[in-house]
Amino acid sequence: MERIEFRTVEQELGGDMVPTLVPFLGGVSLRDLVRTVELPFARREGNPDLAGSYAGLAGDGVRWPSRHFLGEPVLSWFGDGDTVLLGCVCGDWGCWPFTATVAVADEVVTWSGYRTGHRDWDYRELRDITFDRGQYEQALRETTR
Repeated sequence: MERIEFRTVEQELGGDMVPTLVPFLGGVSLRDLVRTVELPFARREGNPDLAGSYAGLAGDGVRWPSRHFLGEPVLSWFGDGDTVLLGCVCGDWGCWPFTATVAVADEVVTWSGYRTGHRDWDYRELRDITFDRGQYEQALRETTR
């Protein structure tokens, strides 16, 4: 099982430095993991800078006690139960979202079905990611402001 942290990261969004919430898996930001998977597709399009061009999520709506990362998304781009995990670097989460299905069971939380709002890229290399639910929820509790 993967270990997760939700870190507050100051990012420039819309010209201002804004605290955002970024998932880190095994000490690596989700943005960096996604960039690795997206880079071959972005290169083929002639725009390698597009790969991983995400920001964390701003605002308190996704921080504990929100259940956004627990299968009850506050931000959903496709409207089919997807959860926005990362938003766009412009500051508008819906401009270039990275989403997943978040399934919550008694003992585990699983992310799967990754998508971005504007490309039909293949995220199989990212694989389904399973977390111990207790550790996952503790990491979310630490996001309280």
